[in-house]
Amino acid sequence: MTTIQDIADKLGISKGTVSKALNNAPDISETLQKQVLETAVELGYTKLRRYKKSAKKLCVIVQKDNIQYEKPHHFAYDIVMGFRQMAEPAGYEVEAVPIDVSTQRKISYDIFMLQNDYAGSFLLGLSLGEPWMKDFRTSRTPAVLYDNHIIGNPTTAYVGIDNDEGMDLAVGHLKKLGHQKIGYLSSALGSYIMQVRHKAFFQAMHNHGLKTDPSYAGCSYYLSECMEKHLPRFLDMGLTAIICCQDTFASAAITQCQQMGVQVPRDISIIGFDDIPMSPYTSPPLTTVRQDRIEIGKSGYYALSSLLNGVSIGTVLLHADLKVRESTRAVTEK
Repeated sequence: MTTIQDIADKLGISKGTVSKALNNAPDISETLQKQVLETAVELGYTKLRRYKKSAKKLCVIVQKDNIQYEKPHHFAYDIVMGFRQMAEPAGYEVEAVPIDVSTQRKISYDIFMLQNDYAGSFLLGLSLGEPWMKDFRTSRTPAVLYDNHIIGNPTTAYVGIDNDEGMDLAVGHLKKLGHQKIGYLSSALGSYIMQVRHKAFFQAMHNHGLKTDPSYAGCSYYLSECMEKHLPRFLDMGLTAIICCQDTFASAAITQCQQMGVQVPRDISIIGFDDIPMSPYTSPPLTTVRQDRIEIGKSGYYALSSLLNGVSIGTVLLHADLKVRESTRAVTEK
């Protein structure tokens, strides 16, 4: 097993210097510290260091530009709480750590984890193009990613809901209500989960024997652009129902319809995705595919615990659940 002496021998420096570098001593240059940390990760010192620490530390890393978590009405608040509910009784300290792209550019994932004595992490809100997404292809420190999938690295896992199942429930519900022409509104496909849901929509439409015309989907980077560009187009095409990639899009679609004099659900039915806290309070209350965020947090811990114990678990998907409210109804004969 790798020791501080092994790192010192590889770099040709003293054991004391290595120890200082690992513990952020002020008299060690930034260049040398970086070299020591990179060598420690390369030699697998991370694992030994975890077991020697009396206080076992895990972190929930949140991309603060993409997802909120600090207050009860924030989407990721319950995810963090669910993770804590499982990790803390098991003897772990849990820290919620906000990061951004700038942080990722300054320091690699493995070195960040080593510097802060974290044994493993649960990561929320990372987009596909962010620096650490490349790190996860070869990283050695256990990482569980919410709504992101890394192939080929046994120290990473993916946790989320079954989006194929969720989309199938949404399309099936609308079909039972008599809807045949169903559209899909989405943000830009710059995240793994947006790509998954986009594909799942068309697969669900196919599975239910409904038309899968590419023009039935509208994607835009900006929510306002999506509403102004694609929603009127859908209405002009005679679509009777719309599924949205997220509840925020569904809520905006309801508001846009009201401004256009289109009544929901009399004129068009709308379904969201996620069941965020505001969903029961839109007007009308939103039918949506629910993610149990407490359970997602708990599953994040289960997956991370498996990785920490040498079980290379790959994917954990929770069942989806459709919450039927008042934004959907049977097709109105015209």
